[in-house]
Amino acid sequence: MRILIAAPVLIVLVVFALSNRQVVHLGLWPTDILIDAPLSITVLVAAGLFFIAGALMTWGAGLVTAARARHAERMVRQLEAEVRALKSQPRGAGTAVALPPPGS
Repeated sequence: MRILIAAPVLIVLVVFALSNRQVVHLGLWPTDILIDAPLSITVLVAAGLFFIAGALMTWGAGLVTAARARHAERMVRQLEAEVRALKSQPRGAGTAVALPPPGS
């Protein structure tokens, strides 16, 4: 199944790289660093960096969701244990409520 998705994507990337062989001059503004690179490599590297950045942001959001799920599961286990403990008590035990005297 993966090959059905990966093969067309790889073909498009190869055709893109072969079609865009022009050299572009890349410069880092505050410095005098200049790099000459093919346009296709420049675009593919930029796309790869943005893909990795998006994956990291998604992974970070997933960590928050997983932590909330673990907390909820812990709470459910605690409440289920409390329900079992209450069900194991005899019916009349612990049901009498002591009210404060009137006027206090």
